[in-house]
Amino acid sequence: MKNQIIAMILAGGQGTRLGLLTKHIAKPAVPFGGKYRIIDFALSNCANSNINNVGVVTQYQPLELNEHIGNGASWGLNTRDGGATILQPYSSSDGEKWFKGTANAIFQNISYIDSKNPEYVLVLSGDHIYKMDYSAILDYHKQKESSLTVGVIPVPIEEASRFGIMNTDQGGRIIEFEEKPKEPQSNLASMGIYIFNWSILRRYLVEDAAKDRELEDFGKNVIPTYLENGEPCYAYSFEGYWKDVGTISSLWEANMEVLDLNHPLYQSEASWRIYSHTPVSPPQVITEHAAVYDSFITDGCYVAGEIHHSILSQNVKVGLDSYVKDSVIMANATIGASCTIEYAIIGEKATVADGALVVGTKDNIAVVGFGDKVGGPKNDGEE
Repeated sequence: MKNQIIAMILAGGQGTRLGLLTKHIAKPAVPFGGKYRIIDFALSNCANSNINNVGVVTQYQPLELNEHIGNGASWGLNTRDGGATILQPYSSSDGEKWFKGTANAIFQNISYIDSKNPEYVLVLSGDHIYKMDYSAILDYHKQKESSLTVGVIPVPIEEASRFGIMNTDQGGRIIEFEEKPKEPQSNLASMGIYIFNWSILRRYLVEDAAKDRELEDFGKNVIPTYLENGEPCYAYSFEGYWKDVGTISSLWEANMEVLDLNHPLYQSEASWRIYSHTPVSPPQVITEHAAVYDSFITDGCYVAGEIHHSILSQNVKVGLDSYVKDSVIMANATIGASCTIEYAIIGEKATVADGALVVGTKDNIAVVGFGDKVGGPKNDGEE
């Protein structure tokens, strides 16, 4: 039976700009907002948009991501005719192994896509924070009789040079694509959201591979090729909240923003929930010595210190007389007694020993990496 649409979430990014936080996990698996991981937003958008066939393309450090997603049950994707499927690189008869780019990742998974027999393929990045009804962009794609529709978001023109920019005519048809232009002609930035007619994209990828030219990346190769060949390509303008959390500063900023209970992500909470695979933890413990102000404290936390405008993920421990302000403490981190944490991100399973200071500034966020230790006696062999 032919499916109308399936989604392919590209979740194999190393996230080098997140540095120590992605030393052992892929960027889409990085925790966010106290109880989520970044990829939860793309998965939840699929579920809420009634797209229940989802392929998740992984590559770098996939273990945490694989365990988190499972078969998609936490997002209600494990239906009889749907589900979430983890797609990892493998050696094939023609020597392909590692994904060389976004388009190459789709090419190497042609057999999976063909097995779902879709009319349209929705390609998503797994590392953005937003809520979006994908059925709206699909309706737009059909209305325009487009071969490719790109989700775009208006950005301040002075920031447009940081993005891939779509220049369009009055009807929304893309007439030019510029990758991080020095002098942008418009402010329509690509969101990394694409809808393709599968039969057309498949033909391009297969024919290109036969010529050994390789269309490796959607932004650098596929979109320009579509435009050169006169394929009808349109921009779908999205005006809601969208955040690329690919840097330490943007990740910290996005977490601080969701502490505002009037944040746009909460406006449709009843009808457009963000789901996650959340381990069962005991209730939080706030001791008589603790003080908590304007913060999120998640299940399993033990707090004996003072917390201001911060997010504590699951099973975080904060010792007596410690002070945490304007910071993100990720799951299973331990902060000892008499510590000071300000303008910081403390990674998963990290330890801040008694009396240690981790202090950054709003313009230079301090980071303790996944599983790292700050302060206290050093182990044998440490310098």
